[in-house]
Amino acid sequence: MSRGQLRVYLGAAPGVGKTYKMLEEGHRRRDRGTDVVVGYVETHGRPHTEAMLRDLEVVPRRDINYRGSVFAEMDIEAVLARQPEVVLVDELAHTNVPGSRNAKRWQDIQQLLEAGMTVITTVNIQHLESINDVVQEITGVPQRETVPDEIVRGADQIELVDMTPDALRRRMAHGNIYKPEKVDAALGNYFRVGNLTALRELALLWVADKVDDQLDRYREEHHITTTWETRERVVVALTGGPEGDTLIRRAARIADRSKGADLLAVHVTRSDGLTGSSDPANLARQRTLAENLGGTYHQVIGNDIPTALLDFARGVNATQLVLGASRRGRLAQVFSPGVGVTTTAGSGSIDVHLVSHEEVKRGRGRVSMVGALGWQRRGVGFALAAVGLPVLTLLLAQVRADLSLPSDILLFLAWVVVVALVGGLYPAVCSAIAGFLLLNYYFIPPIHLWTIDEWENILALFVFLAMAIAVSATVDSAARRTREAAGARAEALTLSTLAGSVLRGSRPLPAVLDQLREAFGFTGVSLLERRPDAPPSPQQRHDPAVWRLAASVGDKPCLTPAEGEVDIPIDPDLTLVLRGAPLPAADRRLVEAFAAQAAVALRHERLTEQAAAVKPLAEADKLRTALLSAVSHDLRTPLASAKAAVTSLCSHDVVFDETDRDELLATADESLDRLVRLVENLLDMSRLQAGALGMSPQPMSVGEAVAKAVDGLGQPGHDVAIHISDDLAEINVDPALLERILANVLSNALKYSPPTRPPVVTASEHAGHVEVRVIDHGPGIPVADRERVFLPFQRVGDRDNDTGVGLGLALSRGLAEAMGGTLEPETTPGGGLTMTLRLPGTPRATALTPAALPEPAAPFEPAITSEPVAESVPVPAISTERPVSGESTRA
Repeated sequence: MSRGQLRVYLGAAPGVGKTYKMLEEGHRRRDRGTDVVVGYVETHGRPHTEAMLRDLEVVPRRDINYRGSVFAEMDIEAVLARQPEVVLVDELAHTNVPGSRNAKRWQDIQQLLEAGMTVITTVNIQHLESINDVVQEITGVPQRETVPDEIVRGADQIELVDMTPDALRRRMAHGNIYKPEKVDAALGNYFRVGNLTALRELALLWVADKVDDQLDRYREEHHITTTWETRERVVVALTGGPEGDTLIRRAARIADRSKGADLLAVHVTRSDGLTGSSDPANLARQRTLAENLGGTYHQVIGNDIPTALLDFARGVNATQLVLGASRRGRLAQVFSPGVGVTTTAGSGSIDVHLVSHEEVKRGRGRVSMVGALGWQRRGVGFALAAVGLPVLTLLLAQVRADLSLPSDILLFLAWVVVVALVGGLYPAVCSAIAGFLLLNYYFIPPIHLWTIDEWENILALFVFLAMAIAVSATVDSAARRTREAAGARAEALTLSTLAGSVLRGSRPLPAVLDQLREAFGFTGVSLLERRPDAPPSPQQRHDPAVWRLAASVGDKPCLTPAEGEVDIPIDPDLTLVLRGAPLPAADRRLVEAFAAQAAVALRHERLTEQAAAVKPLAEADKLRTALLSAVSHDLRTPLASAKAAVTSLCSHDVVFDETDRDELLATADESLDRLVRLVENLLDMSRLQAGALGMSPQPMSVGEAVAKAVDGLGQPGHDVAIHISDDLAEINVDPALLERILANVLSNALKYSPPTRPPVVTASEHAGHVEVRVIDHGPGIPVADRERVFLPFQRVGDRDNDTGVGLGLALSRGLAEAMGGTLEPETTPGGGLTMTLRLPGTPRATALTPAALPEPAAPFEPAITSEPVAESVPVPAISTERPVSGESTRA
């Protein structure tokens, strides 16, 4: 009997719909005439899933008694006896109750496959053994049930069931996954946006690896040796010219059309780093543009640009290469085909795009025929001399009777000038000497003899030779001057870009060092600073006790000046050390400019640090000014109300009855309470700003802290719903400060919650911290205004004078941070605001739980594979009704 096939629906997270997809597949196969049964499906009470189950044949489950409880498991014996073609089995990673045929459900499935049945099953990414620890670190929830990766990788078909985090959270908020009383707690625990995003990425990467394995296996089975580029990578070549922006945007559009293609921008610089025509300012701007479009920037060194470009493209497995059309004129292209043509000819399987742009044929900003004369130009010059002079001689010999000797000499001189323009001094000198000899032999009487009869002809020949050599020397000198001017231009552009780099970015020093490394092709650049207490040493260049590393880029940093190839002293206390390439003497001046700029950048960073140290003092002064402004009105109002009530009671001119007296006393009491709260908030905020807030941290139960905070809310607190488990870890906090934080946040939530949907308080553990969430379904706060609400004396959306001075949330965040925690807002799915208070938890004592007890058979770990929230989000455990206190402000 042949082995059956395994199809796995892999869920990126619980609730994405993998069980529904499995049942859909079961219906499709049944409608096609296949014998399909349900071996085990867990609906979790979801109506849509239950509806899909009604029309399918379900094998009854087997009840197993374990420790006085009854558990329903898949009856594998009944399924084997039924012998269907296809079996639907949910929750591949499930652990069976002791007493079952197998310890794990995946072992049950293996038996069904061996019996020749096709099995369709489901599993969540967090239950794969290889990434179990990663998932626990991300979510803070241990997954006790796992399945070996090879079981899933061995499946014949794997289908990823995915959903965006926002869509999944909306689905949960609508009640499609959990019951309403569990939704808020689940959203604040396992189903955070960050957790879901991380799980989704893990699932996508795992499936991508599986697909690569399948492709490799296919190529091996079919003996395919050529490379298949299964992932698009688009490389765009930059010259540093103005056309680079156009090329990057065009390459980005190509990458976008190729669904997920990588974008890589590369600039090839010559080994000297300065003789090219690239503009460092353009390259810096284009690098930023490429990174903003989701690409990466690379710089490689190579004197042969097409070869270096193709080597880089093949090294990154590029599938497409984007080049700009040549900026050179037609005459320059006659002598050299250019980078585009040469690269295309050697590209092989890489598709090359030559993109037109506005700079086409405008030149590179210099006279192309009088450029730096390299060996290629000299070779062309020698070729012109070797071919052109014989051809010219043959042509002039045919018309010897019609042209005079001066005409012949002028034509030979013109050809020598052409050779000089193309090849420079040496080809032109050789051409001049050869022309001297050819004129003597073929055109000066006596012809075909080396002798000269007339002195006038001798003078003409030597004048020709002198003029040819002079013109050649002039052209070669112009080429050298052009090369020097190009180098000076590059230096000027580099220095102009460097001059502004200190003023850009928060960390300019690494940017300056990195620019130096790229410009000259160094592998590492280090800035060393002499230690203030360094002992005098005769070998200071070799003594690491004298120096300390201020900054470095590239590979392993140098710890002493002697460890690099070049060191540039900046001042007695600073030295720049370079590694990876020798430094030509001509470039030392420019490197010294980099070194000076690095010293300026270092001083800039030190001044920035000093300014940051002074900033709290400025903030404290700003707070005092705002406090004085608040005192002028917000403190005076309750004081005036209390004063008026007490003055009325003390007056003998008016006789008050009992009701009036009680009302005046209540007014005075309420005003004084409000005054006390305002003064306490102001004093605490002042202490926070000054760093003088006293705390007495001690272990405390989260439920107890919330109960005390709600106790101060009075009648409004009756509607607060609290869902907190009794088994949460304790937190190490100052009880009084924590109560004030919760009172402020809760009163704020009550103020903005609609009457039909009161606030909900939940708590959970994550990564050693306890998180308390106050969830409201009010109007919420726009994302742009969320940080404003934590500024003192700010009230977003409030315009009345009865809500305090706007210190509630500002004080709450400050108190939370003083206790080592955070207070952050986020959007409540379905509308509203969730305030998350995150505080460090105390270490739990190790306790022996039933799951940890030894079992006579295989260990049973009762956990719900698809419902991780059930482990971290308990049912409501506390319900309180308490009196109001605390300042009620949205900010």
